[in-house]
Amino acid sequence: MAGGYSAAAWTRIRFLDGPVCDGCGIPFEYDPGARCAACLAKPRAFDAARAACLYDETSRDPILKLKHADRVDLAPMLARWISRAAAELIEEADAIMPVPLHPLRLLGRRYNQAAEIARPLAAMTGTPYLPDALVRRRATASQGGKSGSGRRRNVAGAFDVPARRRRQVEGLRILLIDDVLTTGATAEGCARALKAAGAARVDLAVVARVQAPPGLAI
Repeated sequence: MAGGYSAAAWTRIRFLDGPVCDGCGIPFEYDPGARCAACLAKPRAFDAARAACLYDETSRDPILKLKHADRVDLAPMLARWISRAAAELIEEADAIMPVPLHPLRLLGRRYNQAAEIARPLAAMTGTPYLPDALVRRRATASQGGKSGSGRRRNVAGAFDVPARRRRQVEGLRILLIDDVLTTGATAEGCARALKAAGAARVDLAVVARVQAPPGLAI
């Protein structure tokens, strides 16, 4: 077993090895071009996204164990998944950064699952790790169960780059790391804050992305 993950479970994970939308990472059945219709109609605040696999009953097990069951030992395995799926974005990145938690949420959970993935990813790829430049200045309710518009409202203005940290992001190409991409509202909030602080580009890499409207607990 790899990271406590059985061979049988591995075969059921839907890794995204084929063509995907450059904008949001959603898989294509064939390669129709760089971006899906949704991204062409309304470009995201982040520049490009990649996901290692689809979020489903199989892949959510290690993600939820890391997020809620103190299984930080799974983080290096999830980082390796991302390192394969987002190799091009990693190669272009000047720094790797996790989606931040609000201090109150961090106090309750005791660790940030995105940071637990981002740290070993930075180490294994030799990319500078930038954990503190972006902050979540407003405590937000859980995104679970909210519509796309509800998620956007929930995180509106929640992220910021403090003035003393702006020099750390100015002109950089930043790769933002999170566990799951659902509607992209959280990542877009982060990207807007980073670009307002002078980041040249913000890409996103996640362990898994939801293909259909949210239905599984995250």
